[in-house]
Amino acid sequence: MSETPSERLVRRALTLLPEDSVDWAQDRAALWASAHSGGYLRAYGELSHIALDDLKCIDRQKSVLVRNTKQFVMGAPANNALLTGARGAGKSSLIHALLNAFSTEGLRLVQVEKAALGSLADLTAKLKSLPYRFVVMCDDLSFDLGDDAYRELKSALEGSVFTASENMLIYATSNRRHLMPEHMSDHLASNYSDTGEVHPGEAIEEALSLSDRFGIWLSFYPFPQDEYLVIAEHWFAQLAAAHELNLAWNDEMRGDALRWALARGSRNGRTAHAFAKDYVGGELVARASSSSSSQSRN
Repeated sequence: MSETPSERLVRRALTLLPEDSVDWAQDRAALWASAHSGGYLRAYGELSHIALDDLKCIDRQKSVLVRNTKQFVMGAPANNALLTGARGAGKSSLIHALLNAFSTEGLRLVQVEKAALGSLADLTAKLKSLPYRFVVMCDDLSFDLGDDAYRELKSALEGSVFTASENMLIYATSNRRHLMPEHMSDHLASNYSDTGEVHPGEAIEEALSLSDRFGIWLSFYPFPQDEYLVIAEHWFAQLAAAHELNLAWNDEMRGDALRWALARGSRNGRTAHAFAKDYVGGELVARASSSSSSQSRN
Protein backbone atom coordinates (compact mmCIF):
# COMPACT_ATOMS: atom_id res chain seq x y z
CA MET A 1 0.00 0.00 0.00
CA SER A 2 1.41 3.38 -0.98
CA GLU A 3 1.93 6.11 1.58
CA THR A 4 -0.46 9.00 1.84
CA PRO A 5 1.06 12.51 1.53
CA SER A 6 0.63 13.09 5.29
CA GLU A 7 2.31 9.76 6.16
CA ARG A 8 5.19 10.58 3.83
CA LEU A 9 5.57 14.00 5.44
CA VAL A 10 5.68 12.47 8.95
CA ARG A 11 8.28 9.88 7.87
CA ARG A 12 10.51 12.57 6.38
CA ALA A 13 10.14 14.76 9.45
CA LEU A 14 11.19 11.89 11.72
CA THR A 15 14.39 11.39 9.75
CA LEU A 16 15.34 15.01 10.52
CA LEU A 17 14.98 14.68 14.28
CA PRO A 18 18.28 14.38 16.18
CA GLU A 19 18.93 10.91 17.54
CA ASP A 20 20.68 9.84 20.73
CA SER A 21 24.33 9.01 20.13
CA VAL A 22 25.36 7.39 23.39
CA ASP A 23 26.24 3.86 24.45
CA TRP A 24 26.29 3.84 28.25
CA ALA A 25 28.35 0.66 28.34
CA GLN A 26 31.15 2.63 26.66
CA ASP A 27 30.33 6.29 27.30
CA ARG A 28 30.54 7.66 30.83
CA ALA A 29 29.04 11.09 30.11
CA ALA A 30 26.66 12.76 27.70
CA LEU A 31 25.09 16.12 27.00
CA TRP A 32 21.30 16.51 27.05
CA ALA A 33 20.68 19.13 24.38
CA SER A 34 17.47 20.83 23.38
CA ALA A 35 15.62 20.16 20.16
CA HIS A 36 12.19 20.94 18.76
CA SER A 37 11.18 17.39 19.62
CA GLY A 38 12.18 17.83 23.28
CA GLY A 39 15.79 16.76 23.72
CA TYR A 40 18.44 14.22 22.79
CA LEU A 41 21.62 12.73 24.26
CA ARG A 42 25.00 13.37 22.68
CA ALA A 43 27.98 11.43 24.02
CA TYR A 44 31.03 13.32 25.20
CA GLY A 45 34.33 12.43 23.61
CA GLU A 46 37.50 12.59 25.70
CA LEU A 47 36.77 13.41 29.34
CA SER A 48 38.92 15.17 31.89
CA HIS A 49 41.10 12.79 33.90
CA ILE A 50 40.90 14.92 37.04
CA ALA A 51 40.97 12.87 40.24
CA LEU A 52 39.64 13.66 43.69
CA ASP A 53 43.22 13.93 44.96
CA ASP A 54 43.85 16.73 42.45
CA LEU A 55 41.35 18.95 44.26
CA LYS A 56 43.21 20.62 47.09
CA CYS A 57 41.97 22.80 49.96
CA ILE A 58 38.28 21.90 49.58
CA ASP A 59 38.38 18.85 51.85
CA ARG A 60 35.08 19.52 53.65
CA GLN A 61 33.09 20.04 50.46
CA LYS A 62 34.76 17.05 48.87
CA SER A 63 34.05 14.70 51.77
CA VAL A 64 30.36 15.64 51.88
CA LEU A 65 29.79 15.09 48.16
CA VAL A 66 31.88 11.91 48.05
CA ARG A 67 29.79 10.44 50.87
CA ASN A 68 26.52 11.47 49.21
CA THR A 69 27.61 10.05 45.84
CA LYS A 70 28.74 6.80 47.44
CA GLN A 71 25.32 6.43 49.04
CA PHE A 72 23.73 7.06 45.66
CA VAL A 73 25.74 4.47 43.70
CA MET A 74 25.04 1.92 46.45
CA GLY A 75 21.29 2.47 46.04
CA ALA A 76 20.93 4.14 49.44
CA PRO A 77 19.01 7.42 49.95
CA ALA A 78 20.97 10.47 48.74
CA ASN A 79 20.37 14.17 48.21
CA ASN A 80 20.41 16.56 45.29
CA ALA A 81 23.25 19.05 45.82
CA LEU A 82 23.83 22.73 45.09
CA LEU A 83 27.44 23.93 44.85
CA THR A 84 27.75 27.71 44.98
CA GLY A 85 30.39 30.35 45.46
CA ALA A 86 33.63 31.67 44.05
CA ARG A 87 34.45 31.04 40.42
CA GLY A 88 37.28 28.63 39.69
CA ALA A 89 37.16 27.12 43.20
CA GLY A 90 36.50 23.56 42.01
CA LYS A 91 32.71 23.19 41.84
CA SER A 92 32.47 21.65 38.37
CA SER A 93 35.81 19.86 38.71
CA LEU A 94 34.56 18.10 41.85
CA ILE A 95 31.58 16.65 39.97
CA HIS A 96 33.81 15.48 37.12
CA ALA A 97 36.23 13.92 39.60
CA LEU A 98 33.34 12.04 41.21
CA LEU A 99 32.45 10.58 37.82
CA ASN A 100 36.01 9.36 37.40
CA ALA A 101 36.01 7.89 40.90
CA PHE A 102 32.69 6.05 40.69
CA SER A 103 32.22 5.23 37.00
CA THR A 104 33.37 1.64 37.53
CA GLU A 105 30.53 1.30 40.05
CA GLY A 106 27.95 2.31 37.46
CA LEU A 107 27.91 6.10 37.84
CA ARG A 108 27.20 8.10 34.70
CA LEU A 109 26.85 11.84 34.11
CA VAL A 110 24.42 13.82 31.98
CA GLN A 111 25.10 17.53 31.62
CA VAL A 112 21.95 19.49 30.89
CA GLU A 113 22.01 22.78 29.02
CA LYS A 114 19.88 25.50 30.58
CA ALA A 115 17.83 25.68 27.38
CA ALA A 116 17.04 21.95 27.75
CA LEU A 117 15.74 22.09 31.34
CA GLY A 118 12.20 22.19 30.03
CA SER A 119 12.57 18.63 28.71
CA LEU A 120 13.80 17.02 31.95
CA ALA A 121 10.75 14.76 31.96
CA ASP A 122 11.84 13.34 28.60
CA LEU A 123 15.34 12.74 29.95
CA THR A 124 13.91 10.90 32.96
CA ALA A 125 11.85 8.67 30.68
CA LYS A 126 14.97 7.71 28.72
CA LEU A 127 17.13 6.90 31.72
CA LYS A 128 14.94 5.58 34.53
CA SER A 129 14.93 1.96 33.33
CA LEU A 130 18.69 1.76 32.63
CA PRO A 131 21.01 -0.18 35.00
CA TYR A 132 23.16 2.85 35.83
CA ARG A 133 23.11 5.67 38.37
CA PHE A 134 22.93 9.10 36.74
CA VAL A 135 24.11 12.44 38.08
CA VAL A 136 22.31 15.15 36.14
CA MET A 137 24.73 18.10 36.15
CA CYS A 138 23.37 21.62 35.70
CA ASP A 139 26.47 23.79 35.42
CA ASP A 140 26.81 27.51 36.06
CA LEU A 141 23.11 28.12 36.58
CA SER A 142 21.57 31.55 36.93
CA PHE A 143 17.92 32.54 36.53
CA ASP A 144 15.57 35.49 36.51
CA LEU A 145 12.23 35.28 38.29
CA GLY A 146 10.28 35.00 35.06
CA ASP A 147 12.55 32.33 33.58
CA ASP A 148 10.60 29.22 32.51
CA ALA A 149 13.68 27.03 33.00
CA TYR A 150 13.73 28.09 36.66
CA ARG A 151 10.25 26.72 37.22
CA GLU A 152 11.03 23.48 35.37
CA LEU A 153 14.04 22.79 37.57
CA LYS A 154 12.09 23.66 40.71
CA SER A 155 9.43 21.15 39.75
CA ALA A 156 12.03 18.51 38.92
CA LEU A 157 13.75 18.78 42.30
CA GLU A 158 10.68 18.12 44.37
CA GLY A 159 7.83 17.49 42.02
CA SER A 160 6.48 14.93 39.63
CA VAL A 161 9.52 14.56 37.38
CA PHE A 162 12.24 12.98 39.52
CA THR A 163 10.29 11.33 42.33
CA ALA A 164 9.70 8.24 40.20
CA SER A 165 13.34 7.85 39.20
CA GLU A 166 15.61 6.59 41.97
CA ASN A 167 18.60 6.28 39.65
CA MET A 168 18.96 10.05 39.12
CA LEU A 169 20.30 12.96 41.19
CA ILE A 170 20.76 16.62 40.34
CA TYR A 171 24.08 18.30 41.10
CA ALA A 172 23.98 22.01 40.20
CA THR A 173 26.68 24.68 40.30
CA SER A 174 26.22 28.42 40.43
CA ASN A 175 28.07 31.57 41.40
CA ARG A 176 24.86 32.69 43.13
CA ARG A 177 23.80 31.14 46.42
CA HIS A 178 20.10 31.19 45.55
CA LEU A 179 20.60 30.81 41.77
CA MET A 180 18.89 34.17 41.25
CA PRO A 181 19.86 37.85 41.58
CA GLU A 182 18.77 39.53 44.80
CA HIS A 183 17.84 43.21 44.98
CA MET A 184 17.33 45.60 47.86
CA SER A 185 13.81 46.14 46.58
CA ASP A 186 13.05 42.47 47.23
CA HIS A 187 13.68 42.96 50.94
CA LEU A 188 11.72 46.21 50.99
CA ALA A 189 8.73 44.17 49.88
CA SER A 190 8.35 42.88 53.44
CA ASN A 191 5.57 44.49 55.40
CA TYR A 192 4.41 44.62 58.98
CA SER A 193 0.98 43.82 60.33
CA ASP A 194 -0.76 45.71 63.14
CA THR A 195 0.46 43.09 65.60
CA GLY A 196 4.07 43.55 64.55
CA GLU A 197 4.27 40.22 62.71
CA VAL A 198 6.71 40.26 59.79
CA HIS A 199 5.45 38.91 56.46
CA PRO A 200 8.34 38.27 54.03
CA GLY A 201 7.82 39.66 50.56
CA GLU A 202 6.86 37.25 47.85
CA ALA A 203 10.01 38.11 45.92
CA ILE A 204 12.18 36.76 48.74
CA GLU A 205 10.16 33.58 49.03
CA GLU A 206 10.39 32.98 45.30
CA ALA A 207 14.14 33.53 45.30
CA LEU A 208 14.66 31.04 48.12
CA SER A 209 12.24 28.37 46.97
CA LEU A 210 14.53 26.80 44.35
CA SER A 211 17.72 26.58 46.40
CA ASP A 212 15.71 25.24 49.36
CA ARG A 213 14.83 22.16 47.34
CA PHE A 214 18.43 20.95 47.29
CA GLY A 215 19.12 18.67 50.24
CA ILE A 216 22.82 19.62 50.31
CA TRP A 217 24.31 23.11 50.01
CA LEU A 218 28.06 23.44 49.63
CA SER A 219 29.75 26.84 49.56
CA PHE A 220 33.12 27.49 47.90
CA TYR A 221 35.29 30.48 48.77
CA PRO A 222 38.31 32.27 47.28
CA PHE A 223 41.56 30.70 48.44
CA PRO A 224 43.94 32.51 50.79
CA GLN A 225 47.49 32.90 49.54
CA ASP A 226 48.97 29.80 51.18
CA GLU A 227 46.24 27.52 49.83
CA TYR A 228 46.53 29.02 46.36
CA LEU A 229 50.26 28.24 46.37
CA VAL A 230 49.57 24.64 47.46
CA ILE A 231 47.29 24.23 44.45
CA ALA A 232 49.74 25.89 42.06
CA GLU A 233 52.54 23.61 43.28
CA HIS A 234 50.36 20.53 42.84
CA TRP A 235 49.49 21.35 39.23
CA PHE A 236 53.10 22.28 38.48
CA ALA A 237 54.29 18.90 39.80
CA GLN A 238 51.63 17.06 37.80
CA LEU A 239 52.48 18.76 34.52
CA ALA A 240 56.25 18.61 35.04
CA ALA A 241 56.07 14.88 35.68
CA ALA A 242 53.80 14.32 32.67
CA HIS A 243 56.37 15.99 30.42
CA GLU A 244 59.40 14.44 32.16
CA LEU A 245 60.62 17.85 33.23
CA ASN A 246 63.13 17.62 36.07
CA LEU A 247 62.47 20.90 37.83
CA ALA A 248 61.71 21.48 41.51
CA TRP A 249 59.22 23.98 42.88
CA ASN A 250 61.05 26.91 44.46
CA ASP A 251 60.65 30.41 45.90
CA GLU A 252 61.04 32.04 42.50
CA MET A 253 58.11 30.03 41.16
CA ARG A 254 56.04 30.95 44.20
CA GLY A 255 56.63 34.62 43.44
CA ASP A 256 55.74 34.08 39.78
CA ALA A 257 52.55 32.26 40.79
CA LEU A 258 51.50 35.12 43.07
CA ARG A 259 52.17 37.72 40.38
CA TRP A 260 50.15 35.62 37.93
CA ALA A 261 47.20 35.60 40.35
CA LEU A 262 47.54 39.33 40.97
CA ALA A 263 47.38 40.02 37.25
CA ARG A 264 44.26 37.85 36.95
CA GLY A 265 42.62 39.41 40.00
CA SER A 266 41.81 36.04 41.57
CA ARG A 267 43.43 33.26 43.59
CA ASN A 268 41.61 30.07 42.68
CA GLY A 269 42.23 26.61 41.30
CA ARG A 270 41.64 27.65 37.72
CA THR A 271 44.20 30.45 38.01
CA ALA A 272 46.73 28.10 39.64
CA HIS A 273 46.26 25.53 36.87
CA ALA A 274 46.67 28.19 34.19
CA PHE A 275 49.90 29.39 35.80
CA ALA A 276 51.29 25.84 35.93
CA LYS A 277 50.51 25.28 32.25
CA ASP A 278 52.11 28.57 31.27
CA TYR A 279 55.24 27.94 33.34
CA VAL A 280 55.78 24.32 32.29
CA GLY A 281 54.97 25.07 28.66
CA GLY A 282 57.36 28.00 28.60
CA GLU A 283 60.12 25.94 30.20
CA LEU A 284 59.69 23.16 27.65
CA VAL A 285 59.86 25.61 24.74
CA ALA A 286 62.93 27.32 26.20
CA ARG A 287 64.74 24.00 26.63
CA ALA A 288 63.82 22.88 23.11
CA SER A 289 65.11 26.20 21.69
CA SER A 290 68.34 25.91 23.69
CA SER A 291 68.88 22.35 22.47
CA SER A 292 68.24 23.39 18.87
CA SER A 293 70.71 26.30 19.13
CA SER A 294 73.40 24.01 20.56
CA GLN A 295 72.96 21.53 17.73
CA SER A 296 73.16 24.25 15.09
CA ARG A 297 76.44 25.59 16.53
CA ASN A 298 77.92 22.09 16.48
